[in-house]
Amino acid sequence: MRPTSWLIPLLCVLLSICLQARARVTRVEVASRSDVLGGKSFGAAGSYERITGRVYFSLPVANPHNARIVDLANAVNLRNGEVEFSADFVAVRPKDAHKGNGSMLLEVPNRGYARILSLVDGGDQDLSHDAGDAWLLRNGFTVVSLGWQWDAPGDDALHLFAPIAKENGKTITGLLRGDFMLPREMPEIPLGHITLGKIGGTEYRVADPKDPRNVLTVRDSREAPRTTIPRAEWQFAQTVDGKLVADSRHIHLNGGFQPGKLYEYIYAVADPVVAGGGFAVIRDFASYSKHQPDAITPVARVYGEGISQNGRFLRDFLYQGFNADEDGRIALDGVLAHVAGAGRGNFNYRFAQPSRDAQPTSSVFYPTDIFPFTDEPEKDPLTGDSGGLLDRAVADKVVPKIFFSNTSYEYWGRVSALIHVSADGKHDMPVSDNVRIYHLTGLQHFSGPFPPEKGEGDLLGQQPQSPLPVKYFWRSMIANMDAWVRSNTPPPPSSYPKIAEGTLVPLADYKFPPIPAVNLPHEATRAYRLDYGPHWRDGILIQPPKVGEAFPVLVPQVDVDGNELDGVRLPEFTAPLATYTGWNLRDPSIGAPTQRVPFEVSYIPFPKNAVERQRSGDPRQSIAERYASRADYMKQYEEALDDLIKARWILLEDRSAMVDRALQEWNEGNTDH
Repeated sequence: MRPTSWLIPLLCVLLSICLQARARVTRVEVASRSDVLGGKSFGAAGSYERITGRVYFSLPVANPHNARIVDLANAVNLRNGEVEFSADFVAVRPKDAHKGNGSMLLEVPNRGYARILSLVDGGDQDLSHDAGDAWLLRNGFTVVSLGWQWDAPGDDALHLFAPIAKENGKTITGLLRGDFMLPREMPEIPLGHITLGKIGGTEYRVADPKDPRNVLTVRDSREAPRTTIPRAEWQFAQTVDGKLVADSRHIHLNGGFQPGKLYEYIYAVADPVVAGGGFAVIRDFASYSKHQPDAITPVARVYGEGISQNGRFLRDFLYQGFNADEDGRIALDGVLAHVAGAGRGNFNYRFAQPSRDAQPTSSVFYPTDIFPFTDEPEKDPLTGDSGGLLDRAVADKVVPKIFFSNTSYEYWGRVSALIHVSADGKHDMPVSDNVRIYHLTGLQHFSGPFPPEKGEGDLLGQQPQSPLPVKYFWRSMIANMDAWVRSNTPPPPSSYPKIAEGTLVPLADYKFPPIPAVNLPHEATRAYRLDYGPHWRDGILIQPPKVGEAFPVLVPQVDVDGNELDGVRLPEFTAPLATYTGWNLRDPSIGAPTQRVPFEVSYIPFPKNAVERQRSGDPRQSIAERYASRADYMKQYEEALDDLIKARWILLEDRSAMVDRALQEWNEGNTDH
C-alpha cells in the first residue's frame, strides 16, 4: 500500500475533527488568572484558581442543531456559512484538574451577574477575601459562570457578544413593548426592563421617535382596560441639567409617572440582535469542557444551574432542543432550574427581551408562561395543542437529570402548579423518571434577611419577608444531583402539593386563617393563552399580543396556622414559630395595596403568649402554648431536622448551623419589637 493511500483518509479525519472543534469553541482569551486566597488548599481538591476572559464560538448555519436560532442566517457577520459569537466567563477550578471531582456547575448568570458561589458557600462571589466555608471547593467542583444575555446591564456584567441581523442587507425593523409600575412618582423612565428598582436588560433604543405606532398607555392592574395617554403629553426625552433634551433611551411624561399605576409603551425599533445564540453558547461550552482535551475547564460532567430568569432559560433551553450539541451528544448531564415556576422566556425571538419575566405588576403578557408546562406531554383541552417540555430532548435521546425547585412565591406569582397538573387544572400529571419536582415550603423567590425585615422600594410589602434560607437546600440538591449523574444514586422523591391529596386547591378554596391586620390577596398570577401573530413560531412577535382565556390557578392549601401542608418542609413547619405565606401585598405608600409584591412572601410571627393572643384576637396558638420551654422547642426542631438529614434534604455537616439558627429564631420569636 502506498503511504498516500492511508494518509489521505487520515488527513480527512483529522481535518474533520478540527472543523468540528472550530464549529464550537474556537478560542479562549484569558484576561486574568489568579490563585484563590493566595493558593490556599481546599481539602483533597487542593488549591484553586480563578480565571476570567472571553470564549469565542462559531456556529454553522447549516447544522440542524442550530436551525432554531432565530435570524442566525441573517447575521451580519456570516462568513463561510458560520456566525461568530463570544461570551464573558469566570471559572473557578482546581489548579490540578485531576484533584477535582470531575463535575462542573455551569451557572447561567442572572442578568449578567454570577452569585452561586456566594449563595452556596457564603463568602465573596469573586473569592477576593472570603470563601465562606468553601463547600463547593472542598468537594472538588469546577464552577463556571458564562455570559448569555446580550443586553445585560453594566460594564462588569457577563455579556453575550452577538451580531445584529439584516434581511438581504436591509435593516430589519419592528415594534417592542415595555411596562412598569413605580413605587414613587417619577418624571421619566429609562427604556428597558425595570426590575428591583434598576435595569435588568437595556433592550433597544427607539428607532424613530415620530413613528405613529409609538404609544403609551396606563391601567390599574394587569387585566384592567388600558387608557391611551395623548401623544402630546409624552416624548422620548430626559431632563439634563434642568432642561428636557431628546433621548432615544428615555420616556418623559408631563406631570410624571404615578406610583401604583401600570404603564405600557410600544415603540419602533431596528437592528435585532441574534439573541438565541445564548442557548448555543451554554450548549457548546458544556460540550467543549467535556470533550476537548485541552479545555480550560476539563470535566466529565456538567450541570446547568439557573435561578429565576435563568431557571426559565434552562427550561426553554430544553424545550427548544438545545441539549443536543452539534454532533448530537448530550450537553448538560444535569439541570437545576430554581424558582422558574412554569415559565420559559423571551430569549430566542427577533428583538428578544431576555430580562422580561412575569411579575404581578410588570412584564405582563410576555411569552413567559406559555404552553406546554409539564415535562411529560400534555394537551390543552381548549386549543387542542399538545406537547411536553422535554419532547425534543426525548427525541434526541439527550434527556438530562432534572430538578425543578420552586418556593411558595412561585405558586402565587409564577404559576408553578402548571408544571405538575393537567392544563384544565383537574388532575395531577405524571412526572418523568429523570425529573424531580421540589416545592420548598415557606421560602420566597430569594431568601429575605434575618431578623425578618420588610422589603424596600418596589419590594416594600405590608409584612416582613420570609427569612428562611435556601442555602442548605442548594447544597443538598447539588450533592444529590452529582450522585444521581455520577453513580445513578436516586435523589429524594418529588415533593409538592397535589390535587388528589387536597393540598393543591383553586384560589376560591384557599383557607387562610383570619389573622388580625393581615390583608389577603384577591388574586394570583395567571398564565394566558397568548397569540403573538402568524409568525410567532418563527420567532417574530406582534405587539401587544391577543390575550385569550387563562389557565386555571391552583395554590398550596394551608393548615390552621396558615402554613402550607405539603412540600419539602423545614423544621420551621414541624416546630413552627410563625406563619409563612405564599404572598405579600404592596404597602399603601407605594400604591396599589391590593396587588402583590413581586418575589416576596410574608413572615407573620405567632403571638408570644396567651395574653397577647387574646388581646389581638389572633386565632393561632401562641408560642408559650405550643412549647413548654425552649428545650421543648429545640427537641422538636432537632427531631424534624434529623428526619430531613436522613431523607437527604439536608446535609449532615449543616446540622450545627441550622441548630444555631433555630436558637436565633426562638429568641426572635420571643422578643418584643
